[in-house]
Amino acid sequence: MKREVKKVVLAYSGGLDTSVMLHWLRANYGCEVICFCADVGQGEELAGLHEKARRTGAAKLYIEDLRAEFVRDFVWMAVKANAVYEGVYLLGTSLARPVIAKKQIEIARREGADAVAHGATGKGNDQVRFELTYYALEPEIKVIAPWREWEFKGRSDLIAYAQEHGIPVTATVEKPYSMDRNLMHISYEGGILEDPWAEPPAEIFQLTKAPEEARPEPEYIELEFERGVPIGINGQRMDPVALLEHLNRVGGEHGIGRVDLVENRFVGMKSRGVYETPGVTILHVAHRALESITMDREVMRLRDALSLKFAELVYYGFWFSPEMEVLRRTIDETQANVTGEVRLKLYRGNAIVVGRRAPRSLYSEKLATFEADQIYDQRDAEGFIKLNALRLRTLARLRD
Repeated sequence: MKREVKKVVLAYSGGLDTSVMLHWLRANYGCEVICFCADVGQGEELAGLHEKARRTGAAKLYIEDLRAEFVRDFVWMAVKANAVYEGVYLLGTSLARPVIAKKQIEIARREGADAVAHGATGKGNDQVRFELTYYALEPEIKVIAPWREWEFKGRSDLIAYAQEHGIPVTATVEKPYSMDRNLMHISYEGGILEDPWAEPPAEIFQLTKAPEEARPEPEYIELEFERGVPIGINGQRMDPVALLEHLNRVGGEHGIGRVDLVENRFVGMKSRGVYETPGVTILHVAHRALESITMDREVMRLRDALSLKFAELVYYGFWFSPEMEVLRRTIDETQANVTGEVRLKLYRGNAIVVGRRAPRSLYSEKLATFEADQIYDQRDAEGFIKLNALRLRTLARLRD
């Protein structure tokens, strides 16, 4: 069965796992291996990967810059949806997987490959996210998940295999935790973080300062949105990548965006995750504030109900499902008037809204004022209240 695979595209980082996978695929499937490395802003050193992949047996290596597509088509969509999984997680890892898997399928088509492979384990969510995307875009593709097939049980087994076969890797000991980084966030899990009672060590954080060590003075910023999409900071238009990078730096200086939660994985287990998401945390606060003056009340409530489903679909890996397509179109419709500016004060872990304005604002000072006005007749409220109280009064009479 394994010999049926002639060419496979492997999602490759050059680390221990995927370096061993590259050699293992050639040895066990007897196939040509094309490596693919996606740059989604993980900040890893990409120099030297071509030589490393070639020395381990790769026929070719693609390095694709997906940062702009990731932010524009995936992160901004989640901002428009106000997507938050289980009330806390902003979905940084979940959103990156479909853009990576989509490009992997494109390369498989370009190369005429009959299989794709990934390095996700059989316990996590990422295996689902990768493979649902593969099958949604290329239903007949063969998927190889080495962690579900091979005999290795852990990192020490992989190191031994690499040493035995002369695979160039630098790993020597078990890392104290697992880390995944992209332009939206950094996630930490496993190892020393598996005890949900233990506070995360201060030294693990890379994007954000601890709130108590953040800048002692507040900083004011103004964010501009157009149809729910962030387009500028402090009056300056910026492309998606530059805008998010800027907010990550500013938010990190003020200790914004740290989250520690125990989440429910799609496969059925609970997992403790620690996240840093400074830029998108700021954007979520600002976007909500702008919607408060531009979005109709009932439309907002409908969208909020859809946001829960949107977040769930992203987390579970159904980005390319028909229901997600409908949700994206619907959410885009809700953003038609969400254009304007929001002013925030950033201070010691907090993004505080201090102002909002919009050319098509639904907020009316004439209606909201506590002073005398000529628009709202307060006497009309009596009938409104009595009509809404009718069923309550009827029930109360029955209890007498």
